[in-house]
Amino acid sequence: MTPTAGPAQGNHRATYREVLAEPRFRLLFSTRAVSITADALRITTFSVLVYSSTGSALLSAVAFGTGFIPQLFGSLLLGSLADRLPPRALITGGYAVTCAAALLLALVRMPIAAGLAVVALVSLATPVFHGASSRLVAQSLKGDAYVLGRSLNNIAGAGAQLFGLALGGAAVAALGPRRALAVSALLYLGCALAVRIRLPRLRPTEYGGTPGGAVGERGAVRASLQGAGLLLRGRTVRRLMLAQWLPPAFVAGAEGLIVAYAGERHFAPGWYAVLMGCLPVGMLVGDLLVGRLLRPRGRERLVVPLTVLSGLPLIGFAAQPGVGVSSCLLLLAGFGYAYGLGLQRPFLDALPPEGRGQAFGLLGSGSMTLQGVGPVCLGSVAAGLGTGGAIAVAGGAVTLTAGWMLTWHRAGREPSRTTIPASTTASS
Repeated sequence: MTPTAGPAQGNHRATYREVLAEPRFRLLFSTRAVSITADALRITTFSVLVYSSTGSALLSAVAFGTGFIPQLFGSLLLGSLADRLPPRALITGGYAVTCAAALLLALVRMPIAAGLAVVALVSLATPVFHGASSRLVAQSLKGDAYVLGRSLNNIAGAGAQLFGLALGGAAVAALGPRRALAVSALLYLGCALAVRIRLPRLRPTEYGGTPGGAVGERGAVRASLQGAGLLLRGRTVRRLMLAQWLPPAFVAGAEGLIVAYAGERHFAPGWYAVLMGCLPVGMLVGDLLVGRLLRPRGRERLVVPLTVLSGLPLIGFAAQPGVGVSSCLLLLAGFGYAYGLGLQRPFLDALPPEGRGQAFGLLGSGSMTLQGVGPVCLGSVAAGLGTGGAIAVAGGAVTLTAGWMLTWHRAGREPSRTTIPASTTASS
């Protein structure tokens, strides 16, 4: 059964070449990939800086999570700005603020609490300019090209995150944590300049805004909360968001236990890194093959089977497998992540045009927050069942989510283009 909000619109299969031929997408895609590299570099380097200053593993973990968890609150309180402010100014400003924060952490020796506050404040704004960027992508790419654009973003995002983690380790070793933070600031600055120079100046009618004056902060917060409430009250949008939130959160929880699992099983030093690399490698291969070889309806029909594939192999960890079998199970689980491609077009179709920026910001921030909570919850389970048992529980939860998705009725679509509160805006 197809777990979509409604029938697919056409079955034309786009190509990656067509997607990359769109100049606006190419700009946003390339700057996003660079910024993800900078994010991974900044977050891991800041964690190292906190640990070297305090010797506290807890504070180091808090420093890592501070870059993710506040994003949900930022989306709820400020998300409407993604639809109300000029995108060029908003995206450029987002990269510029992140650059300034990285420079501040690199140059100023401030108390740990102050550094955590700086990272948290930047994280509050992150969903706003990410939502504006995602909205422009949705306006630039139509039909199946939009789905392949999301596929390319997933592939580049996983690769950029891996590269950023590796770069962070090398930069800290060669330059020290503060200079490594300065490197991340330079990457953000490059993104800001590229968007400011190359993204065309858009009129309000081109990005969905309404001509007029800028709104105040109180109006933005009220509209953001009201818009988020309207989005989540719509059954179709809520279902599709949960379907994109829950499996990654459970798998992230399992991923967070890989190091401990390798230790419990007494694997040779360094094998934990191989195991941790299997999930993103599987994701890259899955997105590439499913995105390139299948037509839109085929992807949407495979949403539930691929979701099962992302969870079922993890249940095998209950048997405490060795390195070889564990690697294969994680590769298969990563491949199943491609289930999300079949949800992209139904999700876009279900969104009200005037609230897409906020919806994309809420989707991303909710996913990041739950992926931060997942390892904590599964870590608690591991205290009682062991790491293998906890990873198996995560796989079972993903499989149960797939069963819930199977219960969706193909003909049960409700009118979901709820009107998001309109506001006035200024052109960039």
